[in-house]
Amino acid sequence: MPQPLIVQGDNTILLDVHDPDADAARAAIAPFTELEKSPEHFHTYRITPLSVWNAASAGLSADEVVTALSENSRFPVPPHVRTTIEELIGRYGKLRLEPGDSDYRLRLIVPDADIRAELRSRPAIASYIRGEDGEDTFLIDLVDRGSVKLELIRIGYPVDDRAPLIDGEAVEFSMRESTASGKPFHLRDYQREAARTFWGEGRPGAGYGTVVLPCGAGKTVVGMAAMDLLKTSTLILTTNVAAVHQWIDELLDKTHLTEDDIGEYTGHRKDVKPITVATYQILVWRPDRDSPFPHFDLFRRNRWGLIIYDEVHLLPAPIFRVTAEIQAIRRLGLTATLVREDGREEDVFSLVGPKRYDVPWKELEQKGWIAEAVCYEIRLDMPHGLRTEYAVADKRAKFRIASENPAKVDAVEQIVANHREDAIIVIGQYLSQLHELAERLDAPIITGKTPNARREEIYGAFRSGELRVIVVSKVANFAIDLPDASVAIQVSGSFGSRQEEAQRLGRILRPKQGQRHNSFFYTLISNQTVEEQFAANRQKFLTEQGYAYHIEHWEDT
Repeated sequence: MPQPLIVQGDNTILLDVHDPDADAARAAIAPFTELEKSPEHFHTYRITPLSVWNAASAGLSADEVVTALSENSRFPVPPHVRTTIEELIGRYGKLRLEPGDSDYRLRLIVPDADIRAELRSRPAIASYIRGEDGEDTFLIDLVDRGSVKLELIRIGYPVDDRAPLIDGEAVEFSMRESTASGKPFHLRDYQREAARTFWGEGRPGAGYGTVVLPCGAGKTVVGMAAMDLLKTSTLILTTNVAAVHQWIDELLDKTHLTEDDIGEYTGHRKDVKPITVATYQILVWRPDRDSPFPHFDLFRRNRWGLIIYDEVHLLPAPIFRVTAEIQAIRRLGLTATLVREDGREEDVFSLVGPKRYDVPWKELEQKGWIAEAVCYEIRLDMPHGLRTEYAVADKRAKFRIASENPAKVDAVEQIVANHREDAIIVIGQYLSQLHELAERLDAPIITGKTPNARREEIYGAFRSGELRVIVVSKVANFAIDLPDASVAIQVSGSFGSRQEEAQRLGRILRPKQGQRHNSFFYTLISNQTVEEQFAANRQKFLTEQGYAYHIEHWEDT
């Protein structure tokens, strides 16, 4: 029987989606490849240095990678592809960071003389070298630890960082066996495994890295499980005030921490306690572009033993800079996708840490840990009156005109009517469109201007079932727990962002109470417009996770 993969000499892999073993092959190659294209019949994956180094950091050997390809390939794997994989994995750990002869220095071990010569010749690296210690060792300052790692990965040498990590202040921490409200609670097997893989039994080279799990799979619980293993003072950074409050609520509900143990550091409050939850926004705030960041001292105001970066794929550039300086602190990144639209995945790898744990979304769906999702793209024609305006507009204006196609409002009304028993989120980007939808649906709206207290009031009413439909802007893309949402209707998005697609689908993936049933994810697209092109890019993420998109024309629905 033919196999589903075709491994090509340019390091791309074609996956025949019609092959009965396509899902198994996709799962086999996911740890060391990146999805590039996903048309109807063959999906294209690529082997890249970063994808292979992530696999190496998770313990995969070159033989295991080549075996995964060979066992699923329709034709023999080209020899030079094997060589590329062996060389890339061979580079991981070829350079090591180890303790130096003082608390302020580290030793960069470079056994290969040619690599040492290359590093001396590169100004971006040589500027960090503070001397040499023997034939194969450079000395660097402790504060340059992250910057050196970042520069080295940019020239193709991912560092195995084995320098010690400091211990923070001890904190009494334990998980509950039942929640504060009396419901049974225990770690799921993959949550426990993710936390332990990150911790690595406290060995050198562990205690920093990223865990990738779908929304609804309990990334917050993984963070708490890591806190339970380390029992140390912890700084948790997340995306907005609502997410801060959700973290605090979860900690109080599922651990024995009390309100006296947990501080909130936001625009509203500035409490620093053994466990502190802060927003990225407050940390990167400054009076003007030339001023320093006044809240960066939060990183140094306590002897933190762990920093948790929630939604790490959104990490702002200033936080990357300060993270480069605090490489001696254990760091855990949590995300549903490592895709960054600015292409800075290497920064996450170098400064927060490589991918330590990942589970395919479909695997968790099959086990019932996240809801089944059915994805539809609904294509609607543009009204005749807008076609001329669209035709003469520039590309950005074309996208907005297509996104705000008034036919979408009628379509949303009909989809809402078709799901009378479901909890529904209508998501979009353009406020005028969202306000019109909120009025037509008689539903509350949440935008960036909605006060935090009002946001939480609406979210609370939605969770309790008092509200069945809410309209939200992109402020609800991230770190919002709406466990009973079963339908998402996406009327506009951010220029083909795969990252956004992952987050929006995640709003409906939390398992529902009672009997298990499907969730539905609708994306409304204006037919024969630039919106179709951007939608194709957004679909890549879902296809990579094994979801099929059903495309329907509105007149056919």
